[in-house]
Amino acid sequence: MLRQQQAALLRAAHLGPAACQGSGLAAGYWRSQSSQAAPADSPVGPVLPPFDYVPPKYTGPSKEEVLALRKQYLSPVMIVDGKMQYLFDDKGRRYLDAFAGIVTVSVGHCHPEVNRAVIEQTQRLQHTTTIYLHNQVAEYGKELTDRMPGNLKVAYFVNSGSEANDMAMMMARLATGNHDLVCLRNAYHGLSEATMGLLGQHTWKFPVPQGLGVHHALNPNPYRGAWGNDGPKYAADVADLIQAATPGIGNGLPLAAVVTTPEIAAVMAARLHFNTYGGNPVSSAAGRAVLRVIDEEGLQENCAQVGGYLLDELRRLQGKHDIIGDVRGRGLMVGVEMEPAVAEVAQVFERCKDLGVLLGKGGLHGNAFRIKPPMCWTKADVDFLIAAFDQALNEL
Repeated sequence: MLRQQQAALLRAAHLGPAACQGSGLAAGYWRSQSSQAAPADSPVGPVLPPFDYVPPKYTGPSKEEVLALRKQYLSPVMIVDGKMQYLFDDKGRRYLDAFAGIVTVSVGHCHPEVNRAVIEQTQRLQHTTTIYLHNQVAEYGKELTDRMPGNLKVAYFVNSGSEANDMAMMMARLATGNHDLVCLRNAYHGLSEATMGLLGQHTWKFPVPQGLGVHHALNPNPYRGAWGNDGPKYAADVADLIQAATPGIGNGLPLAAVVTTPEIAAVMAARLHFNTYGGNPVSSAAGRAVLRVIDEEGLQENCAQVGGYLLDELRRLQGKHDIIGDVRGRGLMVGVEMEPAVAEVAQVFERCKDLGVLLGKGGLHGNAFRIKPPMCWTKADVDFLIAAFDQALNEL
């Protein structure tokens, strides 16, 4: 039944309302889209799910002017507006966001609850210094650590994942009295001078002294890894000391955290340490709002359900397209590794953009799609992504 519905929707998108006679679903879907149709020169492809939001008219510099100002970084899409799981370009066209600002927008772009918390706190106090007490910072620390397992009860707030990893390295060395570190060979940890030394990929490593005492463990890749899916072999010599929270905890604001045990945190008392902007009242208010939204909107359960559906649909495409080598992930953090075919991956990446889906890509060879959308995605969004991805693959 689902396949028939998808076919009807695609037929409606391709041929218009005349093709929908006798199909109530497709006809209704076409009517719902008619008020927010894409520009006339939009490529033929699947139709985005209905969404009750129209971005305000963009009045800033043109895309061409922005490109001229940024010659060193040319972007094929100019995004000027966002709402929940959707982004809008300077012409008002809507895109499905499948990458969430490189995995930083957790509960949706411009979520009203997060916006409200940020605006209210900004109107009272934006920043002073963390040597003074503030309720937002203290309450956020409690609310965040209450969600952590075991004795992870102390939080240090910083501005980015790089800073969090940098601090975690220092704390681990102080707590153990050892200098050497074990890290995953093909993982990304940040671009500060300290975290750059953790990286095992030349793509991110600048020619400066780095990496003293760093030992790279094999990447536990169940598809291409040395030991396949045998997790205990990969983890035999790796022990977890500290958990570093990702920047997604601020829904796009500069907020990250290192959460550890009181015993490990005690090593920081030997010297003075502070972070100028880390855990400021506005970012802390946003972090608290994100936690509330996750609870109130059941977003973890939504990630499990919608993410499971996404994995099932991608694996169905894997059976259809030989170029898909592996589909893996959990919840709404999914990777699709293509057989070594960098040119084809770039073509599919651009074609999906043209069809209205903004994906991420990465991997050591640039042959993996990173699908990590906001947690508010729906099954209708999955259907749209699958239709666009399938069409792009069919056109190779």
